[in-house]
Amino acid sequence: MVATITPKGLLDLCNRGEAIDLIDVRTPAEYGEVHVDFARNLPLDRLDPKAVAADHSGRTGPLYFVCRSGSRSKTACERMIAAGIADVVSVEGGTNACDAAGLPVVRGRKAMSLERQVRIVAGAMIVAGAIVAAFGPDATWRNIGAGLAAFVGAGLVFAGVTDTCGMAIMLGRMPWNQMRVTTCSRLLLFAVLTAASACSAFAGGHTKDPLPSVQQALASGQAVLVDVREPAEWNAGHIQGARLVPLSALERGVDPAQLAQVLPKDKIIYCHCLVGGRCLEAAAILRPMGYDVRPLKPGYDALVQAGFPATVGQ
Repeated sequence: MVATITPKGLLDLCNRGEAIDLIDVRTPAEYGEVHVDFARNLPLDRLDPKAVAADHSGRTGPLYFVCRSGSRSKTACERMIAAGIADVVSVEGGTNACDAAGLPVVRGRKAMSLERQVRIVAGAMIVAGAIVAAFGPDATWRNIGAGLAAFVGAGLVFAGVTDTCGMAIMLGRMPWNQMRVTTCSRLLLFAVLTAASACSAFAGGHTKDPLPSVQQALASGQAVLVDVREPAEWNAGHIQGARLVPLSALERGVDPAQLAQVLPKDKIIYCHCLVGGRCLEAAAILRPMGYDVRPLKPGYDALVQAGFPATVGQ
């Protein structure tokens, strides 16, 4: 059973000056539209219970989760409880109710909610299937149309029964839901990053440099190692001598001058993450800035097993 708190109860805690660790599990675009001013954003599809618990360690009180209406925050709590972390609370009614209750909020640009996107996409697919089923050129096409409409309809029924929507999870990962400010410049940046990602995939993705060569380049000062995981993961354990540049910070946009103070352009940049996925995304962002980025396929645990020395803490 997931514990809950009303927005008024949360406001009372806030007025009493109690420390509140509140995580907003909506998409960055939804968070950017409006959010409780002391909430931090961690989208549900990126929720790592152990990393969240490690980041919360040392703080008093439970972990609070909030979303738009309460469904996703409840799911986040259930994931935390399943991982053995029971001191979690879901905010009833979500951000909309918090705003109505008088909690301080920060407002940005208007964004389309994930629930609305699901209704639009599901409805469009059902209409398309019905049209093909009715007016398809032959029986095969008509069967495909009927099957598409039935498949989406069954998916909606499943989502209603289980309160788990695969389409919402998929849409939440789409680029437009990852941008907190939807401006022409951000859209242009996304186009550039998409092209860079495609080039990276075409080039083979991860570097072919063997790990002994990587270690030698690091030892000789010809290269630096960059960890693109999140701070909580870094504090739980990281490679000695590595530099922390979280992928989330790169996605939000980092000032090139500040980045140059951490990453030298005259050296090879080997980057890694937990399992090899996020480092590819980081490479796609850094390469257009002029860095010689070589993402490593082995993740943190594999690097430690290969002999890279590890340490814990900041």
